[in-house]
Amino acid sequence: MDIDGACHCGNLRYRFDWPGSDTEIPVRACRCDFCQKHGAVYTSHPEGVLRAEVREAEALSRYRFGHGTAEFFVCARCGAIVFATSEIDGVLHAVINVKTFEGIDRAILVSTATDFDGESVGDRLARRHRNWVRDVRIHGLP
Repeated sequence: MDIDGACHCGNLRYRFDWPGSDTEIPVRACRCDFCQKHGAVYTSHPEGVLRAEVREAEALSRYRFGHGTAEFFVCARCGAIVFATSEIDGVLHAVINVKTFEGIDRAILVSTATDFDGESVGDRLARRHRNWVRDVRIHGLP
């Protein structure tokens, strides 16, 4: 299943290739302060493919906090968090904010709350390696 998405103004666009033809996509509502304040809800699939494009690099904000192991791609123009990446063993992994999906039946999104407080950096990176998208390319970065 191909899923297109973008920030509100269209500066950050992507195509997410979800493997198979699942009738449900699991999504995680992260409970950290940053994600809660932005209303972000994420999904990923380790066999998925993410192809993203930054149309105007000067309107991109990249944000890290806490352990600094993830980088959030935020449109500086419209404020939407589009996805987050984490480099693990030289491979870029990603998780996508489902609120930026376009043209998809939201009834297939099945949400669960998650809380990663207290997770060690090693455990966090291992979880991302297992679960996040591993085939990630972002065009238009400075």
